[in-house]
Amino acid sequence: MARPLSVAIVGAGMGGLATAAALRRVGIDVTVYEQATQFARIGAGIQIGCNAMKVLRKLGLEQRLRGGSFYPRSWNNRDWRSGDVKFDMIFGESAEEKFGAPYLLAHRGDLHAALASAVPDQCVRLGHKLTGLDQTSDGVRLAFANGATVVADAVVAADGVHSTVRDILFSTAPVKFTGRIAYRTTYPAALLGDNRIDDCTKWWGEDRHIVIYYVKPDRSEVYFVTSQPEPDFRIESWSTKGDVTELRKSFDGFHPQVIQVLAACPDVHKWAIMDRDALPRWAAGNVTLLGDACHPMTPYMAQGAAMAIEDAAVLSRCLDGVARDGVADAFRRFEATRKERTTEVQETSRANTWLRGKTNADWVYGYDAWTVPLAV
Repeated sequence: MARPLSVAIVGAGMGGLATAAALRRVGIDVTVYEQATQFARIGAGIQIGCNAMKVLRKLGLEQRLRGGSFYPRSWNNRDWRSGDVKFDMIFGESAEEKFGAPYLLAHRGDLHAALASAVPDQCVRLGHKLTGLDQTSDGVRLAFANGATVVADAVVAADGVHSTVRDILFSTAPVKFTGRIAYRTTYPAALLGDNRIDDCTKWWGEDRHIVIYYVKPDRSEVYFVTSQPEPDFRIESWSTKGDVTELRKSFDGFHPQVIQVLAACPDVHKWAIMDRDALPRWAAGNVTLLGDACHPMTPYMAQGAAMAIEDAAVLSRCLDGVARDGVADAFRRFEATRKERTTEVQETSRANTWLRGKTNADWVYGYDAWTVPLAV
């Protein structure tokens, strides 16, 4: 009996872990290499769209995520000052029936932990920072900063917007700073006192916005994320702290609900919003990029992680039953199947007009990565 295809996955974020879980479903031998020495529960929220939930359901994670996430009535889009509704994207039971899966609001750490639970510990190698990659007649050789080397039949690079694998494979333009920054945090809803917030609201200002929602089913935890101009701040880090006082000043005059949320906020993180153009191609031989490594998203559609999770499902279908000499063609089919969609989402998100007015969202949330026709 032929041995299973071996795939090394670089990066244990959402895309890397989803890919590992999806490839294991079709009998592929996977090992995930992550440069961090441990997983951290960063204080950030995440919207799990119906399209992503269809993938997560088949990975066996639906009930866990339903039990620990918030099930919103809608994504409400409101004017920054008056509170007038611009567009109310209805979710809840009607959207679940229409799109075939729920729309959930979660803590990013809870989604990551759920994906990690779908991949056995022995398949994950922490403390492995990639330093080199070579394709040889024996397979793809990976070298790490800790001195380890491994050989795999194929490599999937899910190592994010600053992908080391992408930089090794291709000559690409540097990441671009958008001139905008974001503040974000989660905190106990009890700090709001008697004040209440809507299930999920994006407050649209003239040159800035703030998105606020619950991330727990009992409404016990609140999350918000902003976007506003600040051309001189260029630190892109999940751990950099921001100044709460400055944040409050920058949203002075916004609707009282926004003011209340910011007034109750104990501290925040701050990071620069980066962007990168879509790549002309994603793969070289038996190595492919996936997720933010090849199609990084600005955060304005809440679809960045969803695109990587969709990638994982489609890639597993393309690699199902493939031997090492067929990997390059499988990676070509993967890119051909996914590129038009990810480019459209990338460009739509960059425009930052999603749901600002009446929007047909069917093409985003109705997509099913398990059944979409594969390129030939």
